[in-house]
Amino acid sequence: MIENPAILTENELSKEVIGCAITVHRSLGPGLLENAYQQCLAYELRNLGLKVEVEKSMPLIYDDVEMDCGYRIDILVENKLIIELKAVEEINDVHLAQTLTYLKLSGCKLGLLMNFNVAILKNGIKRVVNGL
Repeated sequence: MIENPAILTENELSKEVIGCAITVHRSLGPGLLENAYQQCLAYELRNLGLKVEVEKSMPLIYDDVEMDCGYRIDILVENKLIIELKAVEEINDVHLAQTLTYLKLSGCKLGLLMNFNVAILKNGIKRVVNGL
């Protein structure tokens, strides 16, 4: 249990998230649907005492009007760190662009793009930084 999660930096949060993701991946292995990993990872993060929002709705502001375009962040941790989960053969540029777009829309600095459909999870993790 983390004593005061609100004071953690994005990098400190990312270390905790990666540790929990590895725990989930070791337990479940590759080959499941994204939602299974999402729910299990959220469970692990909440057990650490972190504030976790799953399928967080993201409004798009266009011409000063809020559009409901159905954008959903897979997991938002402590209102600071975006986790975009995948269970695909490989990460490609559109996945990176999607994560960066979520960072820009939310004002967050750091995102983790995680592909659980790999033999070793560390090979499926990409850090995505919003230059703001």
